[in-house]
Amino acid sequence: MDKLLVLGTGNAAVKKCYNTCFALKKDNEYFLVDAGGGNGILGRLDEMNIPLNRIHHLFVTHEHTDHILGVVWIIRMITTKILANDFVGTFHIYAHTELVQTIRTLCELTLQKKLTDCFDLRVLFHPLQDGDQWTIMDTPFTFYDILSTKAKQFAFTFINDDGKKIAFAGDEPYNEKCFEYVKGADWLMHEAFCLYDQRDIFKPYEKHHSTAKDAAVLATQLGVKHLILWHTEEKNLTERKVLYTQEAAKYFNGNIYVPDDLEVIELCQ
Repeated sequence: MDKLLVLGTGNAAVKKCYNTCFALKKDNEYFLVDAGGGNGILGRLDEMNIPLNRIHHLFVTHEHTDHILGVVWIIRMITTKILANDFVGTFHIYAHTELVQTIRTLCELTLQKKLTDCFDLRVLFHPLQDGDQWTIMDTPFTFYDILSTKAKQFAFTFINDDGKKIAFAGDEPYNEKCFEYVKGADWLMHEAFCLYDQRDIFKPYEKHHSTAKDAAVLATQLGVKHLILWHTEEKNLTERKVLYTQEAAKYFNGNIYVPDDLEVIELCQ
């Protein structure tokens, strides 16, 4: 997985950017992580030149609308391609056990039966348990429960071909009980709902989120080398990269990335 393609960087309520989701690229294949809140995901994939028939793996973190509703559109388009003989192989969907049933139910309620008939034949669901390990695109992944106090949510860690550890912590603050999964990561992807200096405006803690400062302090404690901040508010969108980087840099000496939608981050650094 040498490239991280950022499809969206915003929280659930954004209008000027897309909800946070991304794809990992290896050779000519893509591993999609969440899909945002609607069919905007299709436009994002087009803009990033990601063909649907090159996506054979999808991980869905949790049931919130800004992460799961776009999944229905991905399934709709891929199963349409399957029926048109324009998709080679099997489409794999990874999610925790309860979420698998939610995704199936959403699709059965909203998609044509000829599309859902692909389930368990060409579309395979893989229910995840805490600590499960899967090899995806020849890359070893470990999926884990982030211990959310809201909706049950899973995240992952994987080891790249060059031995680098990449940790995706989901869209809530890191829980210290998940220490073993993220400690010493070369890359940490962590949510930052807003600036610490604007916490009274955006109320991140009431929403079970963190700030750029919080994420930076955490990255220092964990011995992280590269920190990616996203899943943010959008009031500061035009200045977000500068403002969030400046705040995080006060507490973290590693490399800080505050990507805009449609950016590409090279993970081989």
